[in-house]
Amino acid sequence: MGKLYENAASAFDGLLRDGQLLAVGGFGLCGIPEMLIDALVQTGVRGLTVISNNAGVDEFGLGKLLQTRQIRKMIASYVGENKEFERQYLEGELELEFTPQGTLAERLRAGGAGIPAFFTKTGVGTMVAQGKEVREFDGEAYVMERALVPEVALVKAWKADRAGNLVFRRTARNFNPAVAMAGKTTVAEVEEVVECGVLDPDEIHLPGIYVHRIVVNPTPEKRIERRMISAHAGD
Repeated sequence: MGKLYENAASAFDGLLRDGQLLAVGGFGLCGIPEMLIDALVQTGVRGLTVISNNAGVDEFGLGKLLQTRQIRKMIASYVGENKEFERQYLEGELELEFTPQGTLAERLRAGGAGIPAFFTKTGVGTMVAQGKEVREFDGEAYVMERALVPEVALVKAWKADRAGNLVFRRTARNFNPAVAMAGKTTVAEVEEVVECGVLDPDEIHLPGIYVHRIVVNPTPEKRIERRMISAHAGD
């Protein structure tokens, strides 16, 4: 069978359990593995800690997992656009580890590179640094951030070959590669799978060594998070 699975349900076989640490790729609603998220809802796993740049919107993306109360804690850098997220957090029903966006990306990158922790100036003197080690280097204070190594990572790519080499499209390349590298087991949702050797090595964004399972979703919804239209002069 190799890395290619018939559907998301079969790709999740033997992977998921309650209380896991998961990472989900995407930026806003761009590049989110929407079919994998839908399948995750259907599994019924609960008590999840989910690492993601944001938490989707109501009734789409990770917003679906919030509605079903399957997420216990979010590790995220942006928490807008989701009223259910706001409600659960303010009511004390959802934990939040708020992380600056660049720090979140670096925590994932460090996890994939086998670096257990690093120091950064971002967040020093703010609530972000509370409870963390702060050390001085060359007269400047730096806060220590731990790497993130999720048990399962879910990502969205444009193309894959059967070896798992991935090509991302535009903004979808933002968090997805780092999420894939950090995961102990990475499942990739792609629009197309080609045979090995078809992809030019120079167009591959992520080597297949980081990808363990692949499912095809040829027609993702690709929803726009918020459509903004400016009026023409004179209208």
